[in-house]
Amino acid sequence: MSKTEEFYDFLTEDAETRACASIPDSECTKVPKNFTLNIFNGSLTKLAEKLISPGLTLPWILSFLGAPVFLIGMLVPIKDVGSLLPQLFVSGQLRKKEKRKPYWVGAGLTQGICLLVSAILLAIIENQILVSYALVLLLLIFSIASGVGSVSFKDVTGKTVPKGERGQMLSYRSTFGGALALIAGGVLVFFLKGEDSKWLYVSLFAIASILWMAAAVIFSAIEEEPGSTEGGRSPIQEFRTGASLLRKDTSYRNFIITRALLMAIPLLNPFFILVAKDASQDNWNYLGFIIIIGSLAQIVSSPFWGRLADKSSLKLMRISAGLSILSILYALVFVYFDSDFLNFYYFMPVLFINGVAYAGARLSRKTYIIDYAPDNERPTYVSVANTLIGLFTMVAASFGLIAEYFGLAYQFWFFLLLLAGCIMLSFTLKKV
Repeated sequence: MSKTEEFYDFLTEDAETRACASIPDSECTKVPKNFTLNIFNGSLTKLAEKLISPGLTLPWILSFLGAPVFLIGMLVPIKDVGSLLPQLFVSGQLRKKEKRKPYWVGAGLTQGICLLVSAILLAIIENQILVSYALVLLLLIFSIASGVGSVSFKDVTGKTVPKGERGQMLSYRSTFGGALALIAGGVLVFFLKGEDSKWLYVSLFAIASILWMAAAVIFSAIEEEPGSTEGGRSPIQEFRTGASLLRKDTSYRNFIITRALLMAIPLLNPFFILVAKDASQDNWNYLGFIIIIGSLAQIVSSPFWGRLADKSSLKLMRISAGLSILSILYALVFVYFDSDFLNFYYFMPVLFINGVAYAGARLSRKTYIIDYAPDNERPTYVSVANTLIGLFTMVAASFGLIAEYFGLAYQFWFFLLLLAGCIMLSFTLKKV
């Protein structure tokens, strides 16, 4: 038995019961290698995403550069819209190719190049406002490449990793990536404390670039058998096919609505950070702890969520929404009661619980759609769902107006209602 097979058996406890009914027979003997390569690939990309994150690191860097507040506020919507909306146009072209792996490799290299160019611009251009706009433009290109990679990744995963092991594979990607991010966060907090130089940010971009390019090389080593090229469609044909799916497949349509409601979990984070910042009395040293809390939540929860996702991704969806509701109720204590006793350290469980919920939500929706979609239509199912979620994100960008005009308490109650609706609607979805 090779080291790869030993590693695979150790992670899956599946040495004697490997079931390949859901993938081509020719792929079955390659499962240990592909499973392992996928984990290494994901570990590097998850670390890169922590180093350069539109929700945390990029706002910090743009703030350092003196960027306008409205530009900083556009980072997350640009990331989501760029990565989700173009997928409908990609999936039809993807089906024309016997192998879909090169799409992810190309996307990964593009993302690495965007980060490398960002590092170079940050290093050599003195006009910081100009650099800020350039970084946002590169983020848009990065996000579009991410959308292409997302469609390819789910299709390659469906072809090379058996049903019943996909959730575990996704969870190990998150766990190992979170562990690496935890180490990186510790270095930033304890060894570079007080460092506020553009060269630190140049280094973060450069390291993340190297990680994406290395991940692309690893993914290129995955062995993917040629698949069917039938049914290749133009974007207009793909749109019509997607519209037909939405009309005919009630469970699929309800899944998209459920997933949209589940987005309340990541949308909560910026508002939690506002409360945390207030509780910390604007002490920026706590930012490092926020990174560490997020990494710990990912590490602790992912292995459990992965196995649960393989057993019942719907149950995981409901548990994740329930945990996020719990974090909202906890946060409301800080909103309604103004006390010196309620400091940042007492607020940390809110960030941890919602981090655990977010890890579960991501795994549940990814596992569900991969298992639910027919093999020959998987790219379309994925891309239509992601495109519609991208449109929903554009609407969700306005949700912050609730907090601005009515206060954080109303914002939290609004998200709580969305998550309650998510749980109820999940019971209408077809089991997979």
